[in-house]
This record gives sequence, C-alpha cells and structure tokens, in this order.
Amino acid sequence: MDMDEAPGESLINALASTRIGNDTIFSWFARYQQAKSDGHDAVNGTVGSLLEDNGQLAINHVVDEMLRKAPPLEFASYAPLKGLPSFLDLSITLALGEHRSTLEEMGFAFTSTATPGGSGALFLAASNLCERGEAILLRDRYWGPYAGFLKGCGLGMATWPLLPEAGSEYPFFADTAFEKEVEQLASTQSTVMVWLNDPAHNPTGLTMSAEGRRAALDVMMASASRHPGIGHTLLLDAAYSLYADEPHGWGETIVETMEDGTPWPENFLITYAVSMSKSHTAYGLRTGALIAIHPDQNITERLRGILGVTGRQTWSAAPRLLQYTAAELHSNPETANAWSDERYRLQGLLIERRKAFVEACEELNVPINPTHDGFFGWLEHDNPESITEKCAAEHVYLVPLQGGVRIGLCAIPLASIRRVVETLQKALN
Repeated sequence: MDMDEAPGESLINALASTRIGNDTIFSWFARYQQAKSDGHDAVNGTVGSLLEDNGQLAINHVVDEMLRKAPPLEFASYAPLKGLPSFLDLSITLALGEHRSTLEEMGFAFTSTATPGGSGALFLAASNLCERGEAILLRDRYWGPYAGFLKGCGLGMATWPLLPEAGSEYPFFADTAFEKEVEQLASTQSTVMVWLNDPAHNPTGLTMSAEGRRAALDVMMASASRHPGIGHTLLLDAAYSLYADEPHGWGETIVETMEDGTPWPENFLITYAVSMSKSHTAYGLRTGALIAIHPDQNITERLRGILGVTGRQTWSAAPRLLQYTAAELHSNPETANAWSDERYRLQGLLIERRKAFVEACEELNVPINPTHDGFFGWLEHDNPESITEKCAAEHVYLVPLQGGVRIGLCAIPLASIRRVVETLQKALN
C-alpha cells in the first residue's frame, strides 16, 4: 500500500472517501454533555429537539399513550410499501390543512409516499425529480445535511440569499436574486428544483410573508411557462410547519393563485416533505412522507409508482407503528383535539423563548437575523467557530454552521435565554 494512501482506499468508492468527520451538531452536543458530566452549569443550545424547561425531551403525551396501546401487529408487521393508506391520507391533510378540500374542488390530485422521516422524503425527491449532475437551488443558509443528500444523489447546489437587500418589496424573500437563479438553471439544465424550508426555517427561524410566498410561486410558474420542456419542482420542507403561526400558509397561497386565474403549467410540480418527528414528538420512529400536488391525476399516479418503487429499492417499507398510530389519533376528534392542545402547549414554550431571546438581543445590541417560528434563532457571522468557542468557554453551547451560529431555542430553558444572549454579546465584543 502507498504510504500516503488512506487505509482501505481500494475497498471504497470515490463518494465514500468523502464521508469523513463528525456531524457538527452532534459533536457540539457531545461537548455540552461532557461539560455537564464534569459538573459545569452548562446551557444546551445545540440539539434540534424540543426540550422542556427542565431539560427533558418534550413528548406529546397523547401520541405516547396511543403508541403504547397499539396492537402487537402494528409493532411487528411491515407497512405496505407505499405506506398505510390511512396515514397517506392524513399526511396530505397535515401538509395542506383546510386548503386541501378547496384544492380538491379545483381538480387537484395528490399522491403521498411514506418515508423514514423527513430525510427519506428529501431523498425521494432528490433521487427522482432532477437529473444527476444538475444543481438544486437552495437559500444560502440551509440545514447542513441537505448537502449530503444532494451529493449522494449526484447533484450539485446553487443558492440565492436568505434575505433581500434593504428596501426590497418583500422583507423576508430575495425575489430578484431568486428569479435570476431560477432563470439561469432553466436555461442551462433539463430540470429546475427548489428546496424551500418554510415556514419556520432551519437554522434561522425565518418565515416568509404571504406576499413573499406568492412572489416565489409566481416566479416558478412563470419560468415553467417560458420553458415548457424543463421540469420545475418546488419542494416545501415542512418539518417545522406545525409550530408556525401560519402552518398551512403555502396551501393558502396555492389556492389564491388558482383563484386569480393563473394557469398551472404541466411541467410544474409542488411537493411537500412532511416529518412526524417534531409535530408528533416521535423523532426516533422515523416517519414522514413525500406529497406531490398537480392538477393532472395521470402525473400524480405515475409519480406514485415511481416513488413507491424507489422506497422499495432503498429502505423497503417505512416504519409502520407511527403511521398506524397517527392515523388512529387523528381519526378520533377527542384524541385529535387533545393532541392539538398539547401541541399548542409545546408551541407556547417556543414562543416564550423566542420573545425573550429577541427582546434581550435588542436590549444588548446582539444583531440576530429575523426569526419568527420554529426551533431556532440565528446570528450571522463570518467566523462562527470563533463565536461558539468563546461561548463554550462560558459553558454555553451553540452550533457553528456555514455563515453563522445556530441558537437552538428549542433546547434552551426560558430562564437561561438571557444568559445565552449576554454570552453572545461578550463573544462578539
């Protein structure tokens, strides 16, 4: 073996050789755990799971109780390859809310495929809805694993800015840059695919306005009309949407666009990546779905077959237990209302923490990005590791990502919010 060659180099392919290092988020969480075990008064702002103020994992007790009552068959049996029909139907409603029935009346067709979590939904889209070698369009601040999903599917990445320049018509949507990037891809590729984590963006907590949503949809539909031979897909990553002030805002925007008489191009598709991890506090049961929306049922039926076969060839069938339990829970008004009440309680934790965080940042002149919903806040910075290391010296643990620091409001107790902001102020100064 060449002395400069890594061990086992001849045994792995080129892509595998790039899969090195530890996940940034989990490595910083491990540092928090070590500090805690060493007896330090440490603050955990690293994880992407909702914790109670006492530091324990927040669990929707309605979901937990129903999981424990499920028949043994639902624990042990395979689910159908595409998913339990009752769960697939539920997933569409969770994505679209009250706007589902309106879209059905307008003639829209839907298909849903069960996946192992929201990550499985992203994989289904990446592996089927764009050509290998082409680029997917993302905002320039995004959940880190996106890059790995795309690379593993032989895809590249293009970006547009998270925030527009000052004075833009849309305060939370860089429409000019977005339109430019969409046109560039439509002119050079055989597909255009956009991944948009909205509402409650990870890692910033940003949520687009209704006007911004409409502008983004108009850009995609206009580009599809100009380029009829180029497939256009808008993927909405809805992982955190049910903790947002407008959980079904995109459904409302689609309805309004159709009511205005905008023609839907045949080569335009909207998909939702749905995750049950956060909304049903069942992270480890790995249950989600990829939903596709189009006026032509022939297209959705074809996608149904393709996505089902992809799942079969990748993970076989998605886990059954939570599919069954969620469908049962939401089919009963009593348990559905109880789940919703508990979800509102958990959302209240996030609202209180974010309010305290924003107010403290304003008072102490800590320049955070706009943040509205969901699990996170964000500090833009060119050298995020320097900030997180200085915070870690004070035993406040946050996550450095490309372009800034992610502050896990989902994990920080309300009583520790001001300490986190004071530590950020000290680190910045």
